[in-house]
Amino acid sequence: MKTPKVIAEIGCNHKGEMEIAKELIKVAKIFCKADVVKFQKRNNRELLTEEQYNAPHPNAAHAYGDTYGAHREFLEFSAEQHAELKAFCDELGIVYSTSVWDLTSAKEIAALNPELIKIPSACNNNYDMLGWLCDNYDGEIHVSTGMTTKDEIQDLIEFFITKGKNKNLVVYNCTSGYPVPFEDVCLLEINTLIDKYQDKVKAIGFSGHHLGIAVDIAAYTLGAEWIERHYTLDRTWKGTDHSASLEPDGLRRLIRDLAAVSKALTYKSKDVLDIENVQREKLKYKKAVK
Repeated sequence: MKTPKVIAEIGCNHKGEMEIAKELIKVAKIFCKADVVKFQKRNNRELLTEEQYNAPHPNAAHAYGDTYGAHREFLEFSAEQHAELKAFCDELGIVYSTSVWDLTSAKEIAALNPELIKIPSACNNNYDMLGWLCDNYDGEIHVSTGMTTKDEIQDLIEFFITKGKNKNLVVYNCTSGYPVPFEDVCLLEINTLIDKYQDKVKAIGFSGHHLGIAVDIAAYTLGAEWIERHYTLDRTWKGTDHSASLEPDGLRRLIRDLAAVSKALTYKSKDVLDIENVQREKLKYKKAVK
C-alpha cells in the first residue's frame, strides 16, 4: 500500500487571527509531522443569500458577529493573507491547501498555484466552479462526498472524465456531521469508492469528523491513501469545529500510528524472517533424541 498522507484541516480554527494560523501551521509541521495544512476560503456575499447573511448565527455561543454573515466575515482571510500563509508553509516545508466554497474563491486560490485544492461536500455539485477549475487549474482537485447520493457521485466522476481531469481527482468518503457518531462513519463506503472508481481517479481518501483516531487507521487499511482531520490547538475554543477536531498530540499520535501501520502492511518476504531465526533455533519443537 502507498504511504498515507495526512491533511491537518485548520479551516477556520484560527479564530480570524493570523498569528494563531501560523502557530497551527508550525505545530502541524514540526510537532505533528503532517503532510498538508488546509484552510477555507469563502466569498460570503456570493455564497449566502441576503436572508442567510443577515440571520443570527444558529449557535450564539460560537458567533463572532451579530449576524451569520458578520460571523463568517470575521473568520475570513483575504486572498493576500492566504498568499502570506502559503509563503509561510513553503518556508517551513509543508504543503498549503484550501477548501474553496464558490467560484470567486476558487479563482483567488488557484492564482496561488497550490499543489491541491479541496472541494467540500457542500459544494461538490457547483459545476460552474468545478468546470472553471478543470479548465484553469493544473493541480490535484480533492472532493468530499458527504451528504451526496451515489448517483450524484457518479455524475461527479463522469464530469471529471469528460473534462479529462479524472486522473487529477481524489475522492473522499465522508459523513457530514460535527462530530459524527461511530455508527454513522460508514467506513465500508471506502470499499464502494475503490470498487467503482479506483481505476478512474488518482486516489481515494477519507475525511473524518469523528472522535479519536482509531477509525482513521481502519480507513487507511481499507485503502484510503489520504486521511483528513480537523485540527486545533484547543478543543474548548469558541467555534463549532473545535469539538470535532484533534489537538496537536492527537494529530501527532495519528500520524505516528499511520506510519507504523503502513510499515506493517506487508507480506512475509520469506517463510522464516531473519528476526525469527534465533527464536526458531531456540524454541521450535525438536523431537528429542533418545
